[in-house]
Amino acid sequence: MNAQVMTPNEIRRAGIQVLIQGLGAVGMVRFLQQSETGWGNYTKERSQWLGNPTLAEVRADILRLKQDPSNPLRQRVKP
Repeated sequence: MNAQVMTPNEIRRAGIQVLIQGLGAVGMVRFLQQSETGWGNYTKERSQWLGNPTLAEVRADILRLKQDPSNPLRQRVKP
């Protein structure tokens, strides 16, 4: 196949086939989930999600998460 003469759809289809062959179906899906292009403008929208916390609020959240037994990262974070 010559990628220079292929349509974008043909390139995507061929790429998916290579991913399936190399990673299996589940690995292909996981790869695509990690590499899909997002949408929106993170820089403009992050303040809507995060607000404008003070340093003390950020510290309190970190300490709370370190103590939360349901936090899957808790085992990786040293107190």
